[in-house]
Amino acid sequence: MRNFLKRSIPAAAVMFTLFIGVAMPLRADERAECQKRIEKTEAKLEKAVHKHGERSRQAENQRRALNEERERCWNRYHSWYNGRDHQWHNEHDWDRR
Repeated sequence: MRNFLKRSIPAAAVMFTLFIGVAMPLRADERAECQKRIEKTEAKLEKAVHKHGERSRQAENQRRALNEERERCWNRYHSWYNGRDHQWHNEHDWDRR
């Protein structure tokens, strides 16, 4: 039993280290994907405003879609990306901007 513990504790430590090393980059990739979706939705909003006007139905639909993307990121990472500033924000304040 003692021999088993001597072997299993270092093995568990190695497994834990490998798990953390793999899990962290995946989270960063997911956050980058979130940023990409927000940037894409912001571009659609700008296009709708340019083509149909600031207060058009199309622009309002894109604003709603952008808020939904930001909310999705917020719920997952407790931060949201602003493509105009090119930075992540840690306060739930995109609807006040």
